Amino acid sequence: MNYSINWDLDSIFQGGSESQELKKRLTSLKQQLTSYKKSIKDWQIRKDAPKYQTFSEILLEQEKISNGFSQCISFVTAIQSANVHDKKANTLLGELYTMLTESQNGDTAFSKKIMQISENDWQNLLKLPFFEKIAFRLSEIRRDANELLDEEEENIIHTLSVDGFNAWSSHYDTIVASIQIPFTEKEGTKILLSAGQAFNRMMSDPNPDIRKELFEKWEQIWSEKAPLFADTLNHLDGFRLNNYHLHQQNNFLAEPLKYNRLKQETLDMMWQTISDNKQPFVDYLTRKANLFGKEKMEWQDQEAPVLLGEFKEQRFSFDDAADFIVTNFAKFSPKMADFAKSAFEKSWIEAEDRQGKRPGGYCTSLPESQESRIFMTYGESVNEVATLAHELGHAFHSSVMWDLPNLNQDYAMNVAETASTFAELIVADATLKEAKNKEEKINLLDTKMQNAIAMFLNIHSRFIFEKNYYQKRQERILADEEITDLMISAQREGYHNGLATYHPHFWASKLHFYIDDVPFYNFPYTFGYMFSLGIYAYAMKKGDSFENEYIALLRDTASMTTEELAKKHLDVDLTQPDFWQAGIDIVKNDIDQFMHLTKDYLPK
Repeated sequence: MNYSINWDLDSIFQGGSESQELKKRLTSLKQQLTSYKKSIKDWQIRKDAPKYQTFSEILLEQEKISNGFSQCISFVTAIQSANVHDKKANTLLGELYTMLTESQNGDTAFSKKIMQISENDWQNLLKLPFFEKIAFRLSEIRRDANELLDEEEENIIHTLSVDGFNAWSSHYDTIVASIQIPFTEKEGTKILLSAGQAFNRMMSDPNPDIRKELFEKWEQIWSEKAPLFADTLNHLDGFRLNNYHLHQQNNFLAEPLKYNRLKQETLDMMWQTISDNKQPFVDYLTRKANLFGKEKMEWQDQEAPVLLGEFKEQRFSFDDAADFIVTNFAKFSPKMADFAKSAFEKSWIEAEDRQGKRPGGYCTSLPESQESRIFMTYGESVNEVATLAHELGHAFHSSVMWDLPNLNQDYAMNVAETASTFAELIVADATLKEAKNKEEKINLLDTKMQNAIAMFLNIHSRFIFEKNYYQKRQERILADEEITDLMISAQREGYHNGLATYHPHFWASKLHFYIDDVPFYNFPYTFGYMFSLGIYAYAMKKGDSFENEYIALLRDTASMTTEELAKKHLDVDLTQPDFWQAGIDIVKNDIDQFMHLTKDYLPK
């Protein structure tokens, strides 16, 4: 099959950032907002009891508005991602966030009114057919409403966020869009690489000299702009911390944990078990460095391919990658395979390697059309086949929930990363099984291990950094040199002192630290990876009966706590080390294979 490497956005709103259809949708969204706020103001709770018909109608209005914002923001963000120089898209995002503030103000008023329902009446309400299926989410809303300030004060915070909190996050994207890294191709052609292009070459090019050259240039350019990024990070997180303080919340991890529906003891147990098992991962990195002729692993070599003997790394065209993913998804879930095939056929994926795109990759949902769109810069490596599968896993997760009430689709980031990482594991093991010789198996084991290294070492260092940074930022603004020192210290701890060189300005180059809507955009990745390992092991045992159970688990991801989800569907206790150790042991088996297979290739 031949698939488009560019996504179709015109089927959402025709005309890009100049779309008249989008303009009409924004006008209707404003009208819906006005009606929604009036409905809340007019809602008379006592008269609405005991059937609460008006309450249910307001919830449906809220759902339409939420879907409208998601549809429009996803569309405009997609335009901006594909062309960072589209200034109109930036303007549209600003307009949408201003409107979103009005919606948040309405939600605050709605939550305040919900609090007026007595506890006895509330329990009776949750037994009514309409409310019973969304009882968990409604209880969360009522709980959170109890922590709100006065309505007027909350409205002020929302209003100031547009040109404060949200603006600093957008400012980061503006700075990144200006980054260009000079590079000379081997035939002498001089080019300018975008941040996304430079990162892909730096981390995956088989030539160690190119990796080293690009890493030095990469560090230099982020270093030159470090004061700008420090200013951005200080004010972004300063706003967040002040908001916590205003709500009498002084534990900066409380909100991330609440958002992920996760207990502190679960998070602590996950990191503790990982910390107790780091030496094999350091040994793996050292062995890989030895294969490169070095004593210890350097930062830019972590994801470099291991090419031994006569082996040449397999390349996958975009079409080949699509067919490979669909074929191997089908072995676990025909529904996953059919969904992925449809996504390729309908051009939901922006994959072209070109200048002007933002770095990274993501999957975004379009609830009004019940579709998704996937963004990435595809480079034909096995690793990027896995990334493509990862994003399709996100899209599949959304697809199995479209028929649920909107509130029951609001799953958190940690369980969101479960479906995506599970999809990656399918592809990684599939490539391993097709290895034709020892050298290829070594290469593919290494490719698979890159995910584990990222989850157990890199992301742990991000978590350590962010935790230490927040502790200091509660007291004062930090200079860029201080932030850099925190980053190096966190990387040393996270990597168990296993590297020869580190990435001092990682804090500036990593988008995740600058995202305004989700704090601590790190530990959910590791959780999702570990959780998916458990699901994958479960799938191998269940065989053909797995698909329906897997979909049932995904459909529950927004309707209970993470600990309840694990107990119901996997019968495990996440606050105990057993589950985490079992997942780590699976990865350690891959390390053992890698160490055994590579011992004959070490330099004499």
